[in-house]
Amino acid sequence: MDILFKILLIIAALGLISVVLLQKGKSAGLSGAISGGAEHLFGKQKARGLDLFLQRLTIGFAAGFFILALVVSYFVKN
Repeated sequence: MDILFKILLIIAALGLISVVLLQKGKSAGLSGAISGGAEHLFGKQKARGLDLFLQRLTIGFAAGFFILALVVSYFVKN
């Protein structure tokens, strides 16, 4: 059981890395961070189609990775 969760954790980590690398960069530098935050705050929706799918997939992989990391740490401790 312990080995299964470790393998799933590795798969989730590789999936998360690949999905993050597939995404297009929002903006570069400090000015991009400020304007990107303002666009997000005021509701400018730029994510369409594949970008939206990749964002949701990233959230899923991140949540799965976090949960699996907690489960694996529980089994290692006991």
